[in-house]
Amino acid sequence: MQKHTQNLGNNPWRVTESSFRPEHYSLNATLFALGNGYIGLRGTFEEGLEGAADQHGCYLNGVYFSEPITYGESAYGYAKNNQRIASTALPHQLSIKLNGELMDMKRGKVLGHHRELQLDNGLLSRDLRWQTEGGQTLKIESRRLVSLTDRHLIVTEYRVTPENFSGRLEISSYLDATPAQAEASDDPRVGSGINPDDLKPLECQADEHGLLVSQRLRSSGFTLVSAATDRFHGKQPLSTQPERLGSYSAAHHHQLDAKAGETITLTKYALCYSWLHENEEVSTQKIQSHLLASCQKGFGHYAQQQRQAMDRFWQDSDIEIEGDPELQQGLRFNLFHLFQSLGRTPGTNIAAKGLTGHGYDGHYFWDSEIYIFPFFLYTQPELARNLIQFRYSLLDAARDRARELAISKGALFPWRTIGGEECSAYYPAGTAQFHINADVAYSIKQYHLATGDNQLILDVGAEVVWETARLWLQIGHYNPHRDNRFCINEVTGPDEYTALVNNNYFTNAMAQAHLRYASELYHWLQCDHPGRFEELVQNLNLSEAEVNEWREAAERMFLPYDDESGIHLQDDSFLDKPRWDFANTPKDKYPLLLHYHPLTIYRHQVCKQADTVLALFLLSENFSLEEKRRDYDFYEPITTHDSTLSACMHSILANELGYADKARHYFSQVARMDLDNHHNNTQHGVHTACMGGTWLCMVQGFAGMRIHKGQLHFAPTRPEGITHYRFKVRIQGRQLSVSVAPNGTRYQLLSGPPLTLISGDQELRLEQPNTDYTATTLREDNAS
Repeated sequence: MQKHTQNLGNNPWRVTESSFRPEHYSLNATLFALGNGYIGLRGTFEEGLEGAADQHGCYLNGVYFSEPITYGESAYGYAKNNQRIASTALPHQLSIKLNGELMDMKRGKVLGHHRELQLDNGLLSRDLRWQTEGGQTLKIESRRLVSLTDRHLIVTEYRVTPENFSGRLEISSYLDATPAQAEASDDPRVGSGINPDDLKPLECQADEHGLLVSQRLRSSGFTLVSAATDRFHGKQPLSTQPERLGSYSAAHHHQLDAKAGETITLTKYALCYSWLHENEEVSTQKIQSHLLASCQKGFGHYAQQQRQAMDRFWQDSDIEIEGDPELQQGLRFNLFHLFQSLGRTPGTNIAAKGLTGHGYDGHYFWDSEIYIFPFFLYTQPELARNLIQFRYSLLDAARDRARELAISKGALFPWRTIGGEECSAYYPAGTAQFHINADVAYSIKQYHLATGDNQLILDVGAEVVWETARLWLQIGHYNPHRDNRFCINEVTGPDEYTALVNNNYFTNAMAQAHLRYASELYHWLQCDHPGRFEELVQNLNLSEAEVNEWREAAERMFLPYDDESGIHLQDDSFLDKPRWDFANTPKDKYPLLLHYHPLTIYRHQVCKQADTVLALFLLSENFSLEEKRRDYDFYEPITTHDSTLSACMHSILANELGYADKARHYFSQVARMDLDNHHNNTQHGVHTACMGGTWLCMVQGFAGMRIHKGQLHFAPTRPEGITHYRFKVRIQGRQLSVSVAPNGTRYQLLSGPPLTLISGDQELRLEQPNTDYTATTLREDNAS
């Protein structure tokens, strides 16, 4: 895996760009992005960069374009439409002219450039010294935030100081919704372009009070409205000229009399709104009133609010490590972007690229449930709750999708989507991943175990689990050639290099767990909540006979296993394939998906990512340590890790097996996957699932946290080079602090009722808040 790195410093609370390198502009537009779960603003310069207009983006979570998917040859049941995350008007664009000469980073001379993403307070700051070809020097300082307390607001503070000249200075402030053209690419990870005809301009206003641009997305019906205004502090403009620049863009041109050494400060306030239904519509008057109220407060006010919001986040969610500042920086960077990208409303989720780029068209995947959900579940369970609400909001669409695939009852969640419709145009590696249903049910079970929140299960959870469980009896069958075991054919597991197989181990094992949990929920509601039980079973036409069929299918589920080698088979045919010729595959041919036809890959024994290995982690109680070791030793050498989802699972299992060097190696990749651009595609957006994997590696990998039969367990280890690490988790109404040091592990109950846990082979009882206990057992592994 190649490392495409730049010097970003090693400050544990800062990501820094200390020089201007145009070749890093698109990558850093991703790395320096800001967001609040609704708005995601890429980290482009206020003045932009000549030739890089397509790197801009101000994305709105849950808002999308829709267009028909064009197939050379179509067939019944193929996904009909693609959905693409919408980018609204850019809220931060400014330009400067010095005595008529346009300031541009690619012209003149950059004398100094320093930019910081401040992870502790949620700000992006920049310091620039620039010189014209005639020798006039300008100093620019900017600070930017996407508000965590007002979901519609972006604020930019822009300070301009002429250092060695006086004269006329023009600052233009724009609100520009002109659609950018996406790059053409054969890489399926890159998003598609926007059809400008899909945009219907509604309003474009520019007057002395501010700017306003609105448009409607014809294909999906969303309305987008952006508004902005400027405020100068101290020196005021000689004049301000509003200008309407066509249907999608408007500007304020401010003329100022600049004097050497005198700083001009402009604060730009911008709002972004969107709605789909008429009852959600916000009037222009209300938006303008909101804008007027916002600009009564200075940047410092919002910066203080931002810091307070980030303090609350880090107080509960930080993982502190000592001994490796680069890993600490990477870890915090990842958690920061997860927090910025997660939707806060029931109709939104977290995309594979977060809100940092158009990669994968802004689609939501199973990544949310399996890789990202645990971080929020154990640190901010109210946000994890929202992810379950999101899946429930798509349940009717999932029922419709099931009917399209001849599944007569129940629901099938889409493989990739924004609004609920299946958007995967390549069904072998998309629609065929039926395990999405089991992944959603798995997250609901984990939520219930960790929070004890019965109400969510009663309101939405049970219905989702039952409706999705119905799928398995309809796509599986009892196979007389497999001793009448329950088999599931023509599916694709997490490993996208092995498609359309019979009895994918991960799918069958997760389906088994799903069916068992669905049955358990049925009997729990029947006994403990009979009123809601009767309501649900009547609405869903669910009978005890059907539930008995679920239980029977679970007990007779076929789980492929090879007696000779003692390994769980990824699928029925996996061992029948020749092993990929790794020795003669050049390094520049990875990832394989960009250099080989899918059929070439499918016919070989090669994995893109953890598949059976992932099952060993999620269903850990079902396997002995020796079974895990045999499986890991077989699958790890044939896994390319071409997916960023893979390394974290291999780190976690390596740690459990005592392979300390491998656990540390894979974790290092996960922690800095985007900062070091390991997969050379971070310019299209961060990898949020891998970021969630950072937390998994630390808490469920090195600290060994598991919940077995309702009991909280830890098996702490200390990776090489890390002398100490600490984190907090919330579980069953308690908050627990865990601190791992060379002399043992300290557990401190911070809030909630008494807690019993197992650390290694020691049982600990924490009786009341602020009591602690140090377990002396700490496993030290040296195996490679």
